[in-house]
Amino acid sequence: MRETAQALGVSIGTWSAVENGHTRIGDDRLSAAARLFGADPKQLRAPHTVVPTQAPARSWRDFPPLELAPPLAGALDAFVELGYHGASIRDIAQRAGLSAPGVYHHWPTKQHLLVALLDLTMDDLLERSRAARAEGDGPVERLTMLVECLSLYHTHRRQLGFIGSSEMRSLAEPDRTRIAAAAHQDVQHMVDDEVVEGCRRGLMATPLPREAARAVVTMCTALPQWWSPAGRYSPELIASQYVDFALDVVRAMR
Repeated sequence: MRETAQALGVSIGTWSAVENGHTRIGDDRLSAAARLFGADPKQLRAPHTVVPTQAPARSWRDFPPLELAPPLAGALDAFVELGYHGASIRDIAQRAGLSAPGVYHHWPTKQHLLVALLDLTMDDLLERSRAARAEGDGPVERLTMLVECLSLYHTHRRQLGFIGSSEMRSLAEPDRTRIAAAAHQDVQHMVDDEVVEGCRRGLMATPLPREAARAVVTMCTALPQWWSPAGRYSPELIASQYVDFALDVVRAMR
């Protein structure tokens, strides 16, 4: 298990959770695991689950209710309310409806729970961001899609987004470097590339394309700090507003 986790770039706790059905695996890691095991990716799905061949692909704009195993759901609630360092396994177990030994059975430490939650967050966000970007035609439209995706994610999945921005510092190495690379470099590079290309083509006029791109991403990832579903703005309205803000920041030609 340790060798597999290392080869796939995940923690042992995360891979254990995948094997035990406690967390999902993204398509990228599923394909990597299939290559590692010399298997068809379909063979690595739940063996007794029949996947309809005509099932429609999920849109990056769709956000069904988040389904987590009880320990992960309890950890997410506890980390958001109390912070990683303020939450105890007892707090997590209480929210999960389990005993502390019940949590420890599959999750040796709080750190394993945090890593699993952040792996899930980054896998989902990257998958959605790549799908959104692929729908765009030209740098302005691709930037628009990326900003819409980031805004929707950080409102619909605000709890995951909140710990993604606030608890990265609580990760131990090597997971901290690995997850931070996905969180900041991969998503940030997508936006960087579109703004740089937009300026090169004369479609955007900011004199500081990389700095403007960083401001756009930071603006979106800060949404969980203040947005609430009880407020007056829906995720879709927020996404529309933030697209306008982003186009203004990069001085896009309209």
